[in-house]
Amino acid sequence: MLPLAFNLEGVNVLVVGAGRVGAHKAAQCLASGARVSVIATSVTGSLPTNLDRFQRRAYVSGDLEGFSLVIAATGDAEVNDQIVHEAKQRGLWLNVVDDPKRSNFYFMALLHRGEVTVAVTTRGASPALSQELRDRVAAVMPEGVAHAAEVLRAERQELHDSGASTEGINWRHRVRELLGEVIS
Repeated sequence: MLPLAFNLEGVNVLVVGAGRVGAHKAAQCLASGARVSVIATSVTGSLPTNLDRFQRRAYVSGDLEGFSLVIAATGDAEVNDQIVHEAKQRGLWLNVVDDPKRSNFYFMALLHRGEVTVAVTTRGASPALSQELRDRVAAVMPEGVAHAAEVLRAERQELHDSGASTEGINWRHRVRELLGEVIS
């Protein structure tokens, strides 16, 4: 497994299922800028209001057309089997909630401080453990770390604007200096 951060801005995402977990995954994808559609026979979670499309109906073969990322949150093994089969045929990124072996990506427990994001995963073994570890990291992360990220972004941009590369620079001293400012 290789944890990556994807830019979901404008990416078409389909969530099949609208229970608590499906609604939460839809909200996470929307917060990342994705265009989210939901197909569900019933709604028991709190669906976001700014969905691209919502269809109250059963999943049918062909529903994955036009999507890049799919989340199967149906709670129905037979329906999930159909979604897994179609997603594999189409080469789509798929998360089957509560079934990490059939998923080719996992949601991580996230901590955001401005431009800084810390993500914790257990590869689907235990979302509760991921959340607990995220919360422990949050307890020791200084609030001012967002300011440090803003300053470093500006300094790197200034170098890029002058035509210089930032690849060979050892930023550790500057990072520690900025973190020292926000911790004091």
